[in-house]
Amino acid sequence: MWLHLLQRHDLAGWIWSIAIFVAHLLVVARALTRPNRTPASRVAWIAVILSVPALGVIAYLLLGETSVGRARMKRLRRMERLLEAPENDDASVVDPRPRINALFDLCHSINSFRPVGGNRIALLGHPGAPIDQPKLDCRAAIDALIADIEQSREHVHIAFYIWLDDDAGGRVADAVAAAARRGVQCRVMVDALGSRAFANGPRWRQLADAGVKLLKTLDDISRWRHFAFSRADLRDHRKIVVIDNRIAYCGSQNCADPEFRVKPEFAPWIDLLLRCEGPIVRHQQSLFLSGWIAESGEQGVGGLPVAEPMPERFPENVVAQVFETGPITRHNAMSDMFAACMYAARRELLITTPYFMPDEAILRALCAAPRRGVKTTIVFPARNDSWLVGSACRSTYADLLACGVAVHEYPLGLLHSKSLTIDGELALVGSANMDRRSLELNFENNMLIVDSDVVAAIHARQSGYLAASHPVMLDEVHAWPFHQRLVQNTIAMMAPVL
Repeated sequence: MWLHLLQRHDLAGWIWSIAIFVAHLLVVARALTRPNRTPASRVAWIAVILSVPALGVIAYLLLGETSVGRARMKRLRRMERLLEAPENDDASVVDPRPRINALFDLCHSINSFRPVGGNRIALLGHPGAPIDQPKLDCRAAIDALIADIEQSREHVHIAFYIWLDDDAGGRVADAVAAAARRGVQCRVMVDALGSRAFANGPRWRQLADAGVKLLKTLDDISRWRHFAFSRADLRDHRKIVVIDNRIAYCGSQNCADPEFRVKPEFAPWIDLLLRCEGPIVRHQQSLFLSGWIAESGEQGVGGLPVAEPMPERFPENVVAQVFETGPITRHNAMSDMFAACMYAARRELLITTPYFMPDEAILRALCAAPRRGVKTTIVFPARNDSWLVGSACRSTYADLLACGVAVHEYPLGLLHSKSLTIDGELALVGSANMDRRSLELNFENNMLIVDSDVVAAIHARQSGYLAASHPVMLDEVHAWPFHQRLVQNTIAMMAPVL
């Protein structure tokens, strides 16, 4: 009897062992064969799955894929086609400089938006802000946004990753609610995770009671039915505001005080926000509505950009082009844009970014720039709110410095501005960081700008950050203790699975 039971137990054990082994092999095969994955990512995942089999398989099921669901993907792609800018847009421009036209073509290949002229774009900020008070620029940007909302007559469309119920967030909410009560069509779209407290708090109810249409994007992505072969942490990181199809805002700033009370130990948050008028506004409108309609299912949304007349054109004639990326976009689209902009530099390349975990293409483009004679400078926050990202970022310092890139750290807060200026001619700004989240996982929106005055204003703001920063020297990096470098490089090596 006991022998019979033992044999049955052994048989069941063998069956379970074989089933687990087969499942393990299937996950390894999927990690190896999944399309649009870099070799470094494949190696990192295989190392995790083989070294800690059970945990590795679970980690891959939760973090190894980037699907947002077939139904959502179908809706988003349909809206992209419906709302893409017309080919015969009379504001479209061609630049006489081939290298800039090449960037326009690359950007156009992502979302089909062409560069348009006739825009007026202003970098918002406090004109008298001292170098050690950059948070005044962020407050001035919120003041300008509220003033425009207060003057709205037709619609207010807002998308933020983070909206806090603090002074700035509350004032914006009050302005939107007041606009809705006077008959303005108001739509507010926030990320379900980034704005979780706001969307579950009294301000959300205040907006709903005022008649504002509300949407928490990707609210279902963390539910159990999405866990297998998806990621529970895909996020809508975009920052878009469109008012009356006449004014648009674009940049890195969330709807919150610079003191950022959810992480006050890293404050103030330092950001860039641009106010745009002209034909580019209609393209920003398309970006907002493509997400809104696909996620909300709202039918008959008034003021579709393809039906609206072109916004007013301005004599400043700033040329701009917008694009957005995300899990449904062509793989490496954001990385391609960053790298292409770096290779387009001839004299100077100045970058600010808070989260730097670059892929190989970006790191190599950045390291190649000084070797081509380009003065290359990058500014990071001295203290990062993500220890993992901060450690991975510092693992690149030795490489960057050895190639001639000037690395600086900003000590006056969390430098959250995502900006890149090239030769005083071109700027790339928006919501995207140079880390894997922005390059592969999040929905992001950026703007390419070609105008010497606007680029000069952005460059001046970057120079203010730079003046307050301290340089990192190669000898200093080489003097870091072994255990510190070991941790940094280990984290960087595992970046593709983070």
